[in-house]
Amino acid sequence: MFWNRKPARPWILALLLFLPLAGQAAERVTLEHDGLTLIGHLQSAADPADGVILMLHGTLAHGRMETMAAVQDLLADHGLNSLSVNLSYGIDAREGMFECDRPITHGVQDHFRELDAWAGWLQSEGFGPLTLLGHSRGGNQMARYVQEWVSDDIRSLVLVAPSTYEPERAAASYDAQSDLPLVVRLDQARELMRMGQQETMLQDVRFLYCESLDVSPRAFLGYYDPAEGHDTPTVLDGIEVPTLVVIGSEDDVVPDLPERMAALEDADAVSTTTIDGAGHFFRDFFADDVADAVAEFVGQR
Repeated sequence: MFWNRKPARPWILALLLFLPLAGQAAERVTLEHDGLTLIGHLQSAADPADGVILMLHGTLAHGRMETMAAVQDLLADHGLNSLSVNLSYGIDAREGMFECDRPITHGVQDHFRELDAWAGWLQSEGFGPLTLLGHSRGGNQMARYVQEWVSDDIRSLVLVAPSTYEPERAAASYDAQSDLPLVVRLDQARELMRMGQQETMLQDVRFLYCESLDVSPRAFLGYYDPAEGHDTPTVLDGIEVPTLVVIGSEDDVVPDLPERMAALEDADAVSTTTIDGAGHFFRDFFADDVADAVAEFVGQR
C-alpha cells in the first residue's frame, strides 16, 4: 500500500522542529564542591540570559523526585530555564531518596554552601536573573538562604508548601518516636561541640525520617536546635525579595500554613496562592497548577 505523500506545510515543519526541544529530558550536570560531586538536572528552555530557577527538594529527597520533576518539566513548557539540585548530605554524587543507610554529616549551613556553589555555577554558565524555588523543608531552606546568605542577586522566591515549626510540637513528635527525649540528644550534641569533638558521631539516633542513624552533632543541631529559622512564616516576616507561597488546600503535612501566612497578608513582598484540592506533593494535574502559578509570578518580575 502506498500513501499519497504531499509536501509538508511550513508550519508543520516548524512544529516538528520545535517538539523535540519542548519535550527534551533534563540534562544531568555535576559540580565539584568541597571534595564532593554534586548532582543537578538542568532544563534549558530559553536563552540563559532570560534567567533561571534554582530548585530545591524537601526532606531527604532529591531533585527529580515526582513533585520536582513534574514541576520542572512543566516550567520548561512555559519557556523557563531551571536547575533542580540534590543536596549531598555529605555523600559523593548522591542521587535518589536518602535510604537511611549511612551517616549524616551535613547540616543546614552545608546546604546553604551547596546552594551558593550552584548559584555561582549558573552565573558562570551565563544564566541571568535567579529565582529560587523550594518544596516543603526545601522551601524553608530557600527562604533562610535568602535571609541569611544572599538577597541582592535574587530576582524572586517561590515556596511550595514550605514547612512550619513550633518547638513544643517538634519536641513532642521527636520524643514519641525516639528512645531518648529530644532535649537529651540536644544536650549530647551541644556537649560534643563544646568539647571540640565535631567529628564524634551521635550513634543510633532518630533523625528526620530515619529510625536509627549516626549523625554528626553539627548536623543534628542544624535540624533540631530550636530556632525561629525553622519556621517559614517567621523567616518571611520583613523579607524584601518578591515572594510567592503556594498552598495546597488539602495539605495535611503543613495544615497550619494558611493560618500562619494570613498574618503576612499585608507584607508588600509576599503573596500567596491556594491550589484547591491539592495535597502536600501536588501530584498529577496539580503540578500544572503550580507551574502555571510560578510562570505567572516569575513573568511579572
